[in-house]
This record gives sequence, C-alpha cells and structure tokens, in this order.
Amino acid sequence: MNIKHQKSYLSRRNLLQLGTGAIGAGVALSVASNLVAPEVATAQNITTPEEALKALLDGNNRFANRKRRYKNQDYTRLQEVAKSQKPFASILGCADSRVPSEIVFDQGLGDLFVCRIAGNIATPEEIGSLEFGSLVLGSKVILVLGHERCGAVDAAIKGEEVPGQIGKLIAAIKPGVEKSKGQPGDRLENACKANILVQIETLKSSPVLSELINANKLKIVGGYYDLDTGKVSLVS
Repeated sequence: MNIKHQKSYLSRRNLLQLGTGAIGAGVALSVASNLVAPEVATAQNITTPEEALKALLDGNNRFANRKRRYKNQDYTRLQEVAKSQKPFASILGCADSRVPSEIVFDQGLGDLFVCRIAGNIATPEEIGSLEFGSLVLGSKVILVLGHERCGAVDAAIKGEEVPGQIGKLIAAIKPGVEKSKGQPGDRLENACKANILVQIETLKSSPVLSELINANKLKIVGGYYDLDTGKVSLVS
C-alpha cells in the first residue's frame, strides 16, 4: 500500500481501491455493495459523535427510569435492515449476561455494533471488529462498557491460578488493576473503571480509529454500568 492510499482510507470510495491490501477484499466488497444500493438502514439521522453519545445516554435513561420505547424492534425494522446496516454506535462490552447492550440502551435492530468479551478488553480481534464498525459501517462513537462487580476484573485482582484460556483475559485486565492500586474507595469498582480507561487507550492506539478521531468522525468513551440501578455513568 503506498503513502497516498494510507492517507486516504477514510473515504469509502478510496477504500475500494485498496483491494486485497491491509483492510482486505471482503471489506472492499462490502463497501462496494453499499455504494451500489442505497443504505436504507439509517441510524436515527445521527451525524456526529456527540449526537451518537447523547442517543446512547438518552436510551439508558429511559431504561433506568422504566420508560423504554422498545425502539426499532418490530418486523418493519427487521425488513429495513435486512440488506444493509448503519449502526450509530459501537459497544465494547463485557460478556456478562446481565448487561445486554440493546436492552440497557433501549435500542433495536441495526442501531448498535456490539463486541462482547469477558472484562471488556480490547483484543486484536475486537479492535479489528470495531475498526470495521467505524470505518466501513459508519459508527460515530465507541463506548467501552464495564460494569459493577465484574467477575473477570475480580479474578485479576485475586490473581489466583485459572484453567484454560481464562488466563489470557486476566493478563489483559491486570494493567488496569495495577493502575487502580492505592485509590480510595471500593477496590473492585476502582479496578473496573481503571480497566475501562486502559482499554480505551488501547483502542486509541489503532491508526484506523485514531485517524477517525482526528477527523472528528469518531469518539471513544468509557461507561460504567450499575447492576443494581441499570444506570450507565461516563468514566474519564
């Protein structure tokens, strides 16, 4: 890939020219289909990262206050997004069964591009998925969503021996645990929030995502979900 193409990958049309380069032929074909057919699966006319974040938080407020609208969850929406998608936001969330993104943000089909993994860690595979969601599908915000009493973070704090591949998850969480040491308050909550911030910095190290941020096309933020109230608070 030459320098000209490296500087121009934000353009969907230029992305097609990359062919089988760094992004890959599969992505190019996906973009090609979007250019041929109109993208009917619009995401609530959201055009900026600020609007996308507000839509997420407004949806969570509805959920926490028991005023859900169950948006975009009917058969009409199913048909609308069947052939194309344009999610307005991406979520890097924990695999915890108590934190389903579409429910806690009161969204529906085609609204969110969701990656879930224990400890909401930014692995290479998760980063690649989120690059696709932002660069190709047009997601305007990535929310790294941790939560109260996260078992994966608790395991990283305890540092006990674990079987199988679980240790790889723990290793990715430990930097956040180390950063939170000595902070006043609840140790687990501090570690959960510190882990969120560590994963945000990992995402920002992606050249694809950082260029989108610099072009004001993307925002990456952290959120902490309260299991008892259903409320998401921003972490910074």
